[in-house]
Amino acid sequence: MANWSAGYVVDVEYTHGFYQELTPSLLSFLSLLQGVQAPDLRSSSLAYCELGCGQGFSTNLLAAANPHIQFHATDFNPGHIVGAQSLAQAAELKNVHFYDDSFADFLGRNDLPDFDFITLHGIYSWISPENRKTIVEFIRRKLKPGGIVYISYNTMPGWASMMPLRRLLLEHTRAQGSRLTGPSRVKNFLEVADKLGKLDTRYFASHPKLAKKIEKLKDQNSNYIAHEYLNSELEPFYFTDLAEELAEAKLTWVGPANALENLDEINLTKEQQEFLAGIDDIPLRQMTRDHIVDQQFRRGIFVKGAVRLSAQQVREQWLGTPFALTAKGSKIPRELRGLRHAVKLHSGIYDPLIAAIEKGPRTLREIMTEPALAQAGVNRVIQALTLLVALGSCQPCLPEQGFAERKLQADRFNRAVANQSRFERKFSHFASPVTGGGIAADRINQLMWLSLHEQGTVTAGFVGTTLSAAGQRLLKDGKPLNGAEHEAELRKRVAEFEENALGVWTNLGLCAPLQQKSEERRLRA
Repeated sequence: MANWSAGYVVDVEYTHGFYQELTPSLLSFLSLLQGVQAPDLRSSSLAYCELGCGQGFSTNLLAAANPHIQFHATDFNPGHIVGAQSLAQAAELKNVHFYDDSFADFLGRNDLPDFDFITLHGIYSWISPENRKTIVEFIRRKLKPGGIVYISYNTMPGWASMMPLRRLLLEHTRAQGSRLTGPSRVKNFLEVADKLGKLDTRYFASHPKLAKKIEKLKDQNSNYIAHEYLNSELEPFYFTDLAEELAEAKLTWVGPANALENLDEINLTKEQQEFLAGIDDIPLRQMTRDHIVDQQFRRGIFVKGAVRLSAQQVREQWLGTPFALTAKGSKIPRELRGLRHAVKLHSGIYDPLIAAIEKGPRTLREIMTEPALAQAGVNRVIQALTLLVALGSCQPCLPEQGFAERKLQADRFNRAVANQSRFERKFSHFASPVTGGGIAADRINQLMWLSLHEQGTVTAGFVGTTLSAAGQRLLKDGKPLNGAEHEAELRKRVAEFEENALGVWTNLGLCAPLQQKSEERRLRA
């Protein structure tokens, strides 16, 4: 392994995933849920930084959906940065900047702005204590007062049973030396784990969840496993220790970066909630909660100088926030399941609420003009919207101001992503100029989007011809389809896209209504 890697896996590429929690509009919304002021997304001088950006896909997508924000991202694996820069160039993004700096080198740069958002997905658990100190110092120097930090990391006690096994498996893998390449190291790791699990060991008997965890690992992307388990450093944190480290950068914990984790009523028993309510110290309360739910992974929002909003200020911001559905109304589950309980979504509120938003993005103030929702009251509608966001069926949106520019840039990005799908399945999200975030889009749906933009309609023929040019076919039960079966499956997929996705994508700005096209032509001229 290269000596510059400092024990970090660099001979296996990281995945090309998009992580919704990094989205500025969602981070601002989740801060509002906690009554904390977030950076003003209407500002024209916002700056965003991702540390350890991997392939840079999330950064590129967010830059495409937020042209009013300057994005900077670093990952010390130059192979990742080359790919990130290539996608940015193909999408003609002018507001994103990538660096292959180490964290120490990035800290030493004098050409970076101060940031409103600094994000770290997973990376904090995979690096040395020295690098963690460098990151904390970077945040201390470069985060603006009032700025947001998003950080996700492995957590104790959820990792308590896996850590000794992970160490043993890592030693077995290291014992093979240079005979194992990146992919074969992952294969060896899983094979030894599987054999140990079948040896009737007292260790496995004492930790009954381990066997299921290993089975789940077999279905994971091998590149993800390499980065999650095969680095020389892997540090799951107790919340109190993490909060203490980040306090050096003057950060205060705001809350989880996941709307579902805000809902204790479905995740905890009444007795557990009452016990936690009796703990005044916030870090200790969170650490205790982690033990109650056996937390394995945390996504948290921290702020430098948290400004608490009054109830009236929170209400006014809620009323001015637009929301959009990310799924067809009839496909949205009418039940939300937590760790302990399930909540039925009352049709008297959710049916008119979903119907109102399904027409297109609407602010809470506009939503409350619906008679049934006005009768329910703003507080119940706020609760309902929070549950829809927790389900992943609804997202807060950016202000309407600047939409035309956002759409032009998002369209260029989405075309670059979809063009890649002509040859292979690589990226799984499009950029939405409405939410400022991502929307799931599998390869076939991306090709249908291309058909719509290149031919003015969605056709099975376009998708089939594109796949054929790449020497590929649709699969069913793991086998390629041929002839009439292939044509029938293509037509079925097109019908499903038009029925379930096209309307939603139009509302999210991925497909332009006719009235927008003249404005787009004017901006292109």
